[in-house]
Amino acid sequence: MSDALEMTDAGSSAQPRIPDLAEATAFVWAEADLLDRLDYKPWLKLWSDTGKYVIPTDRKAADYAEVLNIVYDDAEMRDARARRLLSGFSMSSAPPARTVRTISRFVVTASGPGFIALRAAQMLAEYKYGHMRFLPADLEFRLVVGPEGGLLIDEKVVTLINAEDYQFGIGYLL
Repeated sequence: MSDALEMTDAGSSAQPRIPDLAEATAFVWAEADLLDRLDYKPWLKLWSDTGKYVIPTDRKAADYAEVLNIVYDDAEMRDARARRLLSGFSMSSAPPARTVRTISRFVVTASGPGFIALRAAQMLAEYKYGHMRFLPADLEFRLVVGPEGGLLIDEKVVTLINAEDYQFGIGYLL
């Protein structure tokens, strides 16, 4: 039986397991490590086929598909963005910035068979051209149990604390 499944009390049908906070936290930290190392190819494999990567401009938006966003990527756009950043042809990523991100304050907002939703705080430090910049953000994740039993990102929303006043380029993934 797959790790992603557990038997119901009746034992007659299988339901996806419910991920816990420790597993979700370890997954998010591993994702942050990939991003800090600019290791985008394995990062792309962390996503569900329907996953959305969003960096909104409106902290209070009810539906990100209906408003302007800094980033609103599906699988195709995530792949194109990662290829561009890795190609050396992206002006904003040549040379690439060095980043270190710290993610903390994990709070489970919902969970059930096959998924866990959580929010967290991120502090990202960027060093490029002899200058340091800090990008604090609120993070929201919806993680789902994938076909192989591990977690996948179904939605990641990175809301910069200054999202409304966003006036700079980002040459890496948040």
